[in-house]
Amino acid sequence: MGIFGRKRDAKPSGRHAAPEVEERPDSAADDAEEIESQLSETADGPFDLADAPEDGIPRIDLGSVKVPVPDGSQVQVEMDPESGGVRAVHVVTEQGQITVSGYAAPRSGGLWKDVSTELTEQLRADGAKVSVGMGEWGLELSAIVGDVALRFVGVDGPRWMLRGVIAGPQSQASQAPAVLREIVRHTIVDRGDAPMPVRTPLTITLPDAVAQHIAEQQS
Repeated sequence: MGIFGRKRDAKPSGRHAAPEVEERPDSAADDAEEIESQLSETADGPFDLADAPEDGIPRIDLGSVKVPVPDGSQVQVEMDPESGGVRAVHVVTEQGQITVSGYAAPRSGGLWKDVSTELTEQLRADGAKVSVGMGEWGLELSAIVGDVALRFVGVDGPRWMLRGVIAGPQSQASQAPAVLREIVRHTIVDRGDAPMPVRTPLTITLPDAVAQHIAEQQS
């Protein structure tokens, strides 16, 4: 596994539940505002590939999802040690580690409501403090697990559901949701036309340069 950042520097990285973010309380709000300012405020995404805008926003192409990567952030690839495949791809910002994932969904929509209910029950069973609120796409979940603050959002699209989560220190919890929403809002989903069972994770593929870097690290 490894990190492939916007700054073109790569370094080894281990799997972790939340990023080790250097706390900078005085600049946290400025950092969040800077990320928001980098992305267009007129977008009403996330977008299906058929409706994707040509907005010039830098995104990492992961096949099924194309995720914005703000300046100053890094992309972390988490590998599955058993299968050797990609388990998840994270965008690490000052406010926390963001993971955006796509899933096959029914044409009728409504999958996020079911998933969020199950996720709430699971988190509470694991001892987390969970609160449920409403955001611009509907239900949002906030959870505290030890020293880590989590925020979940979900969006029902045409035959897909997009879930985004940010995990970071509680000191950044007030700024984290806005950063998460901006990245989710500008994500593009490419579900493809193949039939899939509902809730099937959409396949993640890595850009050639990232895949080559990981192969070199593993060899």
